[in-house]
Amino acid sequence: MWVLALLAPAIPELLTGSTPIDRLILDPPGFLVSFAFEIGLYGSGALLIREASVVLKKGWASILLWGAAYGIGEEGFAVHTFFERSGPPVGALGTYGAAYGVNWLWALGLTVFHATYSIALPILLTRLAFPAAHGVRWFDRGGVAALGTLYVAVVAVFALLVGHGPSPAAFLLFLAVALGLLALGAWLHATTLRARPGARRTGRWGLALAGSLEWIAWVFVLIVSGSQRGSAWLVGGLLVAVNGLALCVLATRVGEVDVERSLFAVAVGMMVPLFLWDAILEVSAPGILGVAAVAAVLLFGLGRTLDARASAGPVAGPPGSAVP
Repeated sequence: MWVLALLAPAIPELLTGSTPIDRLILDPPGFLVSFAFEIGLYGSGALLIREASVVLKKGWASILLWGAAYGIGEEGFAVHTFFERSGPPVGALGTYGAAYGVNWLWALGLTVFHATYSIALPILLTRLAFPAAHGVRWFDRGGVAALGTLYVAVVAVFALLVGHGPSPAAFLLFLAVALGLLALGAWLHATTLRARPGARRTGRWGLALAGSLEWIAWVFVLIVSGSQRGSAWLVGGLLVAVNGLALCVLATRVGEVDVERSLFAVAVGMMVPLFLWDAILEVSAPGILGVAAVAAVLLFGLGRTLDARASAGPVAGPPGSAVP
């Protein structure tokens, strides 16, 4: 439980440099308070989604849809980056792909990012590291209610501190989209995106490449938005197409046999671009490089554990196993 609660903010915040780990040395109280709020936001969201998938017996398709709703909750309702006009973190995306007070291209990219990196990936890594906990409830109804209250409270605190929120029309629009995603995730059958019977149809390197496509596409969006050349509509369409291609590859090429190592390959593909991002763009920040090094070592150790686990024979996934 605590591993997931910590992984959920650590991957999108510490590994990307959005929350510099160096602040732990330069401003320990400030960092601890900030990261505690991030655990309350990311951690409670990931735990609620993981718990819902267990109680409702849903698969990865539902987790991704609920993760997208979480992304809207964080960026739209909590920190309001969907409506930032300039400055960090939106940068050029405050104008490129923006209309009617909404940063549409940023909203699209961050919704997908949170669905995958903030929710699905931490749940996947936790599931691979602790297979015995898969399918086991961690909270009773009171615990779920407490988590939900914590999440709503943290969103409200962020919203009050940040200000410059959405217009009433934008708020209602994104609220409707988020509720629709939640409802669709609850409606989908658990076999949606389930791993196919038999062995994987693509090698682990191919699955890792598929896992890396989202980050590669997002970097392309950042580069194009900086020059503001080309149609934002076309760039947004490309972002959707690349993510759709990755999802299609994973949905059709992962098999139930040795599914753990197949999914681990996808996770590696998602994580390696973050490590390269840190090595190239955060080279002057030793703290972030240290976080990346620790994450790489832990990821390597998990891979060795999965190899040892599979040495006794092929590992078939539990009911409802699917690709993220």
